[in-house]
Amino acid sequence: MFRSILFLASFIFILSSCKQNSENPKGQSAKTSEDAKSDVVFSMSGKKAFVYTTALNTDLKMSAFDTVGFEEKKQPLETEICVFVDPGKTFQPYVGIGGAITDASAETFYKMPKAQQDELITAYFDKTKGIGYNIIRTNINSCDFSSDNYTYIAEKDSTLTTFNIDHDKKFKIPMIKAAQQLIGKDIMFYGSPWSPPAWMKSNNNMLKGGKLLDQYHNVWAMYYTKFIKAYEAENIPVWGISVQNEPMATQTWESCIYTAEEERDFIKDHLGPTMEKEGLKDKKIIAWDHNRDMIYQRASTYLNDPEAAKYIWGIGFHWYEDWSGGKPMFDNLRRVYEAYPDKHLFFTEGCAESFKSGGYNNWALGEEYGRSMINDFNNGMVGFTDWNIFLDQTGGPNHVKNFCFAPIHGDTKTGQLIYTNAYYYIGHFSKYIQLGAKRIIAAPTRSQLISTAFLNPDGSVATIVMNESDKDVEYYVWVDGQAAKTVAKARSIGTVVVR
Repeated sequence: MFRSILFLASFIFILSSCKQNSENPKGQSAKTSEDAKSDVVFSMSGKKAFVYTTALNTDLKMSAFDTVGFEEKKQPLETEICVFVDPGKTFQPYVGIGGAITDASAETFYKMPKAQQDELITAYFDKTKGIGYNIIRTNINSCDFSSDNYTYIAEKDSTLTTFNIDHDKKFKIPMIKAAQQLIGKDIMFYGSPWSPPAWMKSNNNMLKGGKLLDQYHNVWAMYYTKFIKAYEAENIPVWGISVQNEPMATQTWESCIYTAEEERDFIKDHLGPTMEKEGLKDKKIIAWDHNRDMIYQRASTYLNDPEAAKYIWGIGFHWYEDWSGGKPMFDNLRRVYEAYPDKHLFFTEGCAESFKSGGYNNWALGEEYGRSMINDFNNGMVGFTDWNIFLDQTGGPNHVKNFCFAPIHGDTKTGQLIYTNAYYYIGHFSKYIQLGAKRIIAAPTRSQLISTAFLNPDGSVATIVMNESDKDVEYYVWVDGQAAKTVAKARSIGTVVVR
């Protein structure tokens, strides 16, 4: 009898194991639906590699550089530099790339001649003539890149009956609508606050940190919903909000401090429930919105609490952790991606700081973008939001003189648009990766090259390859035993589209 029971138990265990293995082959950890295998079927039949390049000391700016056929190459030699691309292994989805339309961006925009305004909007948001941005971030209340310090309500109005966005209707909203016309239905527009009104805070000041007072938690939560509804009344669909820009930084400009526990509790007890009550459950909530250095501690604090996690779409991050003299901490993203695969890693701000008018041609500006975007995508990032899309010839306006670079500047005295190489470096991603793409494997064989790759919904593959060395590098794009040979110019970024 005992032997019969043992046999039956063993038989049931084997059946159960087979079922588990069929659902989860090779014992891999389960992935969410967004991270599941792409339903796009990729075939190398008849494919060519179309190479687009931007390079130092050349006229190449996202220029068609090379068209190469594929030849059989089963086993490359160690002496042959390759970027191995595997469309059969898919990872996180791609939701897009864009930048922030701040007060500074919009004020500068409307100081430019109409022809340059049209050129700028086309350059950023047109999918064919430009680089196809679909994401727009803006500030809720004033930020450092505002000419003045403002909120949307009258002093001490805890009922929010005076809430209005008249301030934004002068510059920001018209510029956002101009971009929206080109983006169309794919727009991802979201807002981020730098500070609540001064009277809601412990320091009675929108600047220099301080904390949200307990008695205003519900009022401040309602403020976000007022912002969303006011913008949507202007026919600008709001995709989501972040809770607080840089909640660990006490700045000379608008800022507000939350510990991880305070932000978690604000989300689960106030912001999340208020959004639901106001019929805004579909709007995305982004937590953290600060640097990579502390991202795991912050994410784990929020996401280990299911009552907070249910409201959080993803974790926003910036790239400024090197303020202390260190290097970018890309691996910290991977820790969050591994631990919380059902949440999204979303870049919400980055720029080159310490503006100098003579620095427009500094090639390192674009390289910082390329390096960060490749590493962040490879560590789980789903989308990228640059900081100001447009600033003037001073790196502003900025009411605390925190002047920075943008990919494009406008000289309001001459009416000239000034493109930095950052515009082209970002474009190597945004122009060629299609919405709905999935990241795939891209593995260079030598450290001169860094790379990431995506399988697009139309079956093409976009592989971004960056060469930070001072020498041209010949390499093969290798896919499933076939290879196409091309060149990564010295100090360059290239996109190889296989179609």
